[in-house]
Amino acid sequence: MDCEKTYETGLLYHHYANTAYPLTPKSFLQYKLTDDSEIRDFVQEEWKKTDELSLYIHIPFCKSRCKFCEYVVLDESNSETENEYVDLLLKEMEMYSEILKGKKIVGYDLGGGTPTKLSVQNLQRITDAVYELFNIDKDTVFSIETTPLIAANEPEKIKAVFDMGYERISMGVQTVSAKLLEELGRDGDKSIYERAVANIRKAGYKRFNIDLMYGFLHQTDADFDNTLHYAIGLDPEYITLYRNRYKGTKLEFEVGGVSIYKAMYQYKIAYKVLTENGYMANVGKNTFSKVENDYGTSDYLTKRVINGVPYVGMGLGAQSFGMNYLAYNLGAAEKKMERYRRAINEGKLPLQDIYRLPIEESIAKMVSVAFYFAFIDMAAFKKRFGIDFLEHFSEEVKFVLENKLMEIKGERIYLTERGSDYINGVIPLFYSDRSKEELGIAFERKNKSEENDEKLFLSSYKMDDYDRPSIATDIAVFSMFEEPSDSHRKDADSRLHVLLIKRGEHPFMNKWALPGGFLKPTETIEECALREIKEETNLVPVSLLPIGVFSNPERDPRGRIISNAFASIVNASGVEVMAGSDAIKAQWFEVSFNFEQDNIFKMDFIGASETIHVELREIASKFGNSTFEILTNTGLAFDHAEIIATALSVMRNESERFVITFDFLPDKFTLTALQKVQETLMGISLLTANFRRKIAEYVEETDEFTEGAGHRPARLFRRK
Repeated sequence: MDCEKTYETGLLYHHYANTAYPLTPKSFLQYKLTDDSEIRDFVQEEWKKTDELSLYIHIPFCKSRCKFCEYVVLDESNSETENEYVDLLLKEMEMYSEILKGKKIVGYDLGGGTPTKLSVQNLQRITDAVYELFNIDKDTVFSIETTPLIAANEPEKIKAVFDMGYERISMGVQTVSAKLLEELGRDGDKSIYERAVANIRKAGYKRFNIDLMYGFLHQTDADFDNTLHYAIGLDPEYITLYRNRYKGTKLEFEVGGVSIYKAMYQYKIAYKVLTENGYMANVGKNTFSKVENDYGTSDYLTKRVINGVPYVGMGLGAQSFGMNYLAYNLGAAEKKMERYRRAINEGKLPLQDIYRLPIEESIAKMVSVAFYFAFIDMAAFKKRFGIDFLEHFSEEVKFVLENKLMEIKGERIYLTERGSDYINGVIPLFYSDRSKEELGIAFERKNKSEENDEKLFLSSYKMDDYDRPSIATDIAVFSMFEEPSDSHRKDADSRLHVLLIKRGEHPFMNKWALPGGFLKPTETIEECALREIKEETNLVPVSLLPIGVFSNPERDPRGRIISNAFASIVNASGVEVMAGSDAIKAQWFEVSFNFEQDNIFKMDFIGASETIHVELREIASKFGNSTFEILTNTGLAFDHAEIIATALSVMRNESERFVITFDFLPDKFTLTALQKVQETLMGISLLTANFRRKIAEYVEETDEFTEGAGHRPARLFRRK
């Protein structure tokens, strides 16, 4: 796929195009190794290629599995199971100690699951083995995870873990919404959180992180904002945001109901709230830190993300990423211990799957996870692969720079604010060609479920959560574009175009629509229209022509939403339209239209790669104006075909009531160009003597506009 197609597909398939790579468990089957003796030799040879790495040790035990959890967690456990598991884990660590002898360990995480569910004795056994079996760099900070319930109720364990050398601790709060906690299958209340924090501080921790989650179907913006402020009040050094991924969880059936706009907007809420309260992060980054020159993440994750440091994962279902291989331990698929136990007892590395990766897949793996920090360190990339990043991804870099999605600062290329919004479209640009194709195939399958996804979205959409009445605005923006003439003897052909955006959220996700949105309590409807055009298209018209109010009760599947519609004629030369807010794309479409017999009105919207056909019936209302009934519509959202038809009708038939709306008028967009718009609309010139007289009177009275002048204020002429 080309860059634009890959980018758009990633946005539409945003729940799966993220920092996790590869896309599915079956993505790398063609690279899989199956012979046990070959595997052992391959792993040993691979680790000779690096002098340093990180360790991740997985503990697959929790009180219960949260519904959003995608990780390997055993459904049931007791002290006997936990003791056996640690015995097996220590044997696996011994196997790897032989392979990794002399290698420097620069990062170490004890994660899960819930590591602190283990007894103090078992935690000590694991920690002692880490020190004894591996060459730990003296500057490495050990990191561990806990839950609010354990930290609140077992202070002696939290203190013991700190004394073992774990100086960084992370606690998953996720949300403080009681309703959402119940839905997700988690325990939590404010008394638990506050006792937990008190015990963590009393134990001596000065590197304390709180995890929060967003992007749930039934999580309101108010819930998330409340959670953010509560977490800030607990005063951790770090706060990490995790967007719910859905894939492989008990909530995966809800995935289609959560729009990219919801996730995008909730991250924006978090970024504003956290940075205003002293938590620092470059835009798009997941972890926010109050500590100067501290990324806030563990050494294991920081060095993995920035420097591409390889890592070995040990324990049930753990992942390893070597210099040129990716592996998953036994238990990753079935989330059971039987095969892991058998392999360990037979003296085999407990690998469920191991893949010998071509360099393009190793690159895609490293770059995908780099977006956790919202930048790619190009010097680290070159050190890891011996390849110049800008040369290797020349087309992709050109695309992200031209579309203002990323920017280069020294040896790093960062997401911009716009790129942060559209990160799920940016990440797959750096996939391998194989994965880009896989993403496209997956999205084709997903398209078949769009109707069900929209129903799911609408089932959670509550009109009572929004200001009432629900008032919106939609804007039909027109311009003339010159098509080069085939002959030097002919003038260029000017053709009418309308500006459309591709929607990035339900309803009508992935359909074309007019720019527009909901009225805020503090703005006028005109201010709302101008704001929405700017946010969604990067265009700033300076004039608006009101064309009517659209209030059919069925016009919006979310509920009763009334739209105040406008039209505008602009000079679009030299202005770059660019999608923003909840728009995936902004594009000019040539408008070809025809009023036929029997009041049939046909319109074709001709875009760069597709044409939308609309057929309407014009109906004269009892009030003397025209309305339109949509008969055929192959791609426009809501009633926007009716709005565009009305805009054209108003400008065609009512030129004396609304003579013309002037936008900014550079030298090349004079009365002659405006006349072309009118000629296009009428089929004949609308610049009648009466119209010219009105223009002349205005010029004589104000002396502010002359034909061919430079920029002038917009004016809307109305008949007195």
